Amino acid sequence: MAQTDGDRTPISLDGAGLTVAEVRRIAEQGVPCVVTAESLARAAGSRKRFEDIVRQGIPVYGVTTGYGEMIYMLVGESKEVELQTNLVRSHSAGVGPCFSAVEARAIVSARLNALAKGFSAVRPEVITQLELYLNLNITPAIPEMGSLGASGDLAPLSHIASTLLGEGYVLRGGRAVPTAEVLREYGITPMTLRFKEGLALINGTSAMTGLGALVVAGAAEQVRQAEIISALVIETLRGSTGPFLAEGHDLARPHPGQIDSAANMRALMEGSALTVSHADLRQQLADERQADRAVQRTNIYMQKAYSLRAVPQVLGAVRDTLGYARSTVETELNSANDNPLFFGDGEVFHGANFHGQPVAFAMDYLTIALTQLGVLSERQTNRLLNRHLSYGLPEFLVMGEPGLNSGFAGAQYPATALVAENRTIAPASVQSIPSNGDNQDIVSMGLIAARNARRVLANNQIILAVELLAAAQAVDVSGRQSGLSSAGRAAYELTRSIAPTLRQDRYMADDISAVAAALGRGDVLHAVLDAGVDLR
Repeated sequence: MAQTDGDRTPISLDGAGLTVAEVRRIAEQGVPCVVTAESLARAAGSRKRFEDIVRQGIPVYGVTTGYGEMIYMLVGESKEVELQTNLVRSHSAGVGPCFSAVEARAIVSARLNALAKGFSAVRPEVITQLELYLNLNITPAIPEMGSLGASGDLAPLSHIASTLLGEGYVLRGGRAVPTAEVLREYGITPMTLRFKEGLALINGTSAMTGLGALVVAGAAEQVRQAEIISALVIETLRGSTGPFLAEGHDLARPHPGQIDSAANMRALMEGSALTVSHADLRQQLADERQADRAVQRTNIYMQKAYSLRAVPQVLGAVRDTLGYARSTVETELNSANDNPLFFGDGEVFHGANFHGQPVAFAMDYLTIALTQLGVLSERQTNRLLNRHLSYGLPEFLVMGEPGLNSGFAGAQYPATALVAENRTIAPASVQSIPSNGDNQDIVSMGLIAARNARRVLANNQIILAVELLAAAQAVDVSGRQSGLSSAGRAAYELTRSIAPTLRQDRYMADDISAVAAALGRGDVLHAVLDAGVDLR
């Protein structure tokens, strides 16, 4: 897990107020969580009313019936434990690599909070057992593949439920070990699942939502770091601050993300001796024409390329998409998303809240937005490396003898390749394939969508790492260190603390990996914030 930020205040779970940031703190930092007494009381009341319904002989799906296409088969009350246990065992069929411990903890957090809402009719003991797992760092080993995203994330959540039975595997030291061994170590008795509890544990959207929460949190850092690197590139290329004037965004085209992105660009370039205003450009042009009235061409660029000028429009749109994804994920984190549900008036809701379509759409939309973030970064890198576009910088930012040295020519390739790879990732939310005897005849593929977004997010860290390395090299090649803004200097110095100036060709993969890892940790963002730059 990541290093803690020092705040170990337990996070309250009540099924209503869990945020993306809190999921991240539980998952990454191991911050303890506690289910509120009110939630446990609500769950106990729901459980009692549910048992009253069952004892009255009223048919309840998955409690006194089979599952899915086998709903027409009645199951006697005496088989309650066997029915729930068999469901968990039969659906513990996930395949592929396991989610990381951080991702698994996020998934458990999401499931725990959904049950804490109190409509799923599980005993409070089930809820407190999941709480105990998180607080003792007993982390289920959850295979990544096998969910259709409706009827929820059945396969991955079954691998969580199996650990409550003392079966399956948990993660220890990065590898899967038998759950029974770990429970014996802690003196924990495996649970016996009663009416509806196996179904409540596995029939929900918590895998896609837990993973989605981490992706949203990472994307929020990534877009701000993309703005930081964009500002450094613009400084290095002596670009204009004109495209970022508040009036052009706040008054003329007030998309919230565009306004915030433009404000960040202004803050990031504040105090730069390298950038110029539109008024400066007009004066330089007038001076040039005054010196030679016959001049037909000018070295003054009134407007630079879109990859430099349209940063707020592109990254602002990413921000707005991210806001939609965050809202959707946080709504789902605080939803009861299994079936059936039980309410205070004794009403039984047989519905489809397990269907992950809202999260699937949000994750696909975020994947598209993050793909375009990567495109922007790679195009900015190309502008630094192409001597015909870099306003006087040497080809591929070579410092030694060009031709003999290739500079950043090779480093650009992985960035370009990953942009192409990101573009091959098709939307998952429209890839429904009927299953379960055509009972599940339209499904969301929401977990695949969340995994896709995670993949693009990770690819972008490498694309941005190449750009940041190239931007730092451009600063060195141009000798413009002293003119950088506070933010530009902080980003430059952090980069140089990881990778030295490229004075002659060397093995580049380690530099790229190290800077990508720093971006993944949010180090560039934190360095700029520590420099006193206020960002939105």
